[in-house]
This record gives sequence, C-alpha cells and structure tokens, in this order.
Amino acid sequence: MTFAAITGCISKKELDAFFPDAGVDWITLQRVPAADAYPGVTAWFDLDYTNERQRNEALSRLFPALVIVDAVTPTIGEIGYPFVRLNGWPGWPELAVHELAAPDEATAQRITALYTQLGHAFRLVPDTPGMISPRILATIINEAWYTWEEKVSTKEEIDTAMRLGTNYPLGPFEWGERIGLDRIFQLLSSLGTIEPRYAPCEAMRTEVAAQRTEGAAGSAPRLRRGGAGRRLQSD
Repeated sequence: MTFAAITGCISKKELDAFFPDAGVDWITLQRVPAADAYPGVTAWFDLDYTNERQRNEALSRLFPALVIVDAVTPTIGEIGYPFVRLNGWPGWPELAVHELAAPDEATAQRITALYTQLGHAFRLVPDTPGMISPRILATIINEAWYTWEEKVSTKEEIDTAMRLGTNYPLGPFEWGERIGLDRIFQLLSSLGTIEPRYAPCEAMRTEVAAQRTEGAAGSAPRLRRGGAGRRLQSD
C-alpha cells in the first residue's frame, strides 16, 4: 500500500512510525503535486496543511483518493472541502490510536476499511475545533500559563509537578514547546470565540506575539516540529 506525505519537516523514519507494522510505502513531497502525478497512491497526508484557498483547491484535485490533512483547529465545514481531519500535532500520529474526523458517513466507512486493513486503531471524533485530545491539552497548557502569570510557581516547577503528579510524559510548558505555542494559541483563540473560558492567557498571547516578531525579523525559530522532549507513550 502506498501513501504520500506532503511535508517539509517529517522524516521517513517518523512516517514509518505512523503505521509501524503495516508495511506502508511512503512517498514524500514538499508540495501538492499535479492531480495525475501519482496514480497509485491510496491516501494523501498533508502534514504541512494550511487552510488556504489555493492549497485546498490543489488538494481537492487528488480525489478520489483519501485526502487526510493535519487540521486540528479548522473544521471540515470551515475548510469547505471533504478532507479527513487528522490530529497531527507532534507525537500524536505515532501513538497507537489515531484521532480523525470524517466529512460524511461514506468517508467514515472508507477510513474504517483502511485502518482495519492496516491493523491500526483509530477513533472518529466530532468535527469540532480541537477535536478531543488537543482541546483537552490546550486547556491544560492555558491553565499552566495562568498559574505562571499569577506567580504561583515557575514554569520548571509546574512542568515537574505535572509529570510527577499525573505521569504525563511532558509538562504543560514542555508540551507547548514541542507542539508549538502558536498552534496552541490558535486553537484556544478559535475555541474562545465559542466559549470565552477557552480564551488564551494574556501571558501566552504576549509570548506568541514575541515569537512571531522574531520569525518576521528572520531569527531562527524557537520551536520546530517534534522539537526536544520525550516521545509520547501510549497504554
């Protein structure tokens, strides 16, 4: 079975970990190809996905193959095309269970058939911003930022307390570094328009603005996909 990954930052070794026992042949590309360039591809994974009209139009030309996009924040309704959403935050695709949202029942059946053939577990979740796991984690990270902002403790102490107290592989600030704080901020901002309690902490807002300014000025980015930190562990 052949899958294609559109990514400029994920290695072949990391892709093999998505379906470790399925013998998938991966093709890696840095941009969306022409519609008929790879006719043997079963599913396309856009792991550098951005919800932009030109990219969506290019991806839609890859149908009828499954098009699976790393779209934790934008919903299928907001995207406007029947792509499959994947929780592709760093560390999650390597877990034993993938988190996906389908645009319709027919596509859900295709996903079920595909993952059954691959022998890999998955969960179909509602088409909402943040899906399930990212929404929970973003909330935890936001609360950690509030705690730090109120000078209750240091970032290092909060991380240590969460690792030891909950057996998480990373603390909330370490999670933010690994995933990318901008991603967390974007999700919280989207959720905050629906429910104000999700609104990002002001200290996080300030940090993200500083990171964006550094990026615009040509500084080396603070955060990279995968980043430092331990690999996530699944039960």
